[in-house]
Amino acid sequence: MKEYWQKALTFDQYMNVAKIRATNNPDKTDEKQEFYELGLQRMERTLKTFKVDETQMEKVKSKKFDGKVLIISEPWCGDASATVPAVAKFFESAGNEAKVFLRDTDHSLIDQFLVNGTQSIPIVILLDKDFEVINHWGPRPKYGTELLAKFKANPETYPREEFYNDLQVYYSKNRGKDAIEEILELI
Repeated sequence: MKEYWQKALTFDQYMNVAKIRATNNPDKTDEKQEFYELGLQRMERTLKTFKVDETQMEKVKSKKFDGKVLIISEPWCGDASATVPAVAKFFESAGNEAKVFLRDTDHSLIDQFLVNGTQSIPIVILLDKDFEVINHWGPRPKYGTELLAKFKANPETYPREEFYNDLQVYYSKNRGKDAIEEILELI
């Protein structure tokens, strides 16, 4: 894990990658271009509205978590754009280093944290001070997973567009609070 940590980006570097890909992507044929733009908008909105929840801060401090947070992500991902900024800023505020490893640059890390056999992101890996894995979380809060299950169970009665809308409304209102709470339970 230490090698992945050393290759990972600070959150600010991750945001710079997102801005470059959204506004001046060197890959002019990138199929995810529209998602980079949307992801950047969502991340910037989250950063503007995010406030550290004092109860959650007390909880992380009471657990005496002195480790690091390694997040596997990509700026084009809707789930990631809604949660990664809040998670990174929360743990940085708690005095923990948080870094982001770009999934698409090296699949060897994400392949260790598959979700139902897929490379779903974001994945938040909690590391101790010696880079040993304590636990991991992802790719979305329980409520988001429930919405996805509802969509997959019957896309005719709960169409994709409605699912995406409901998920983004939830993310916009929740501002990462549920993701942070679920991650805190894993420490």
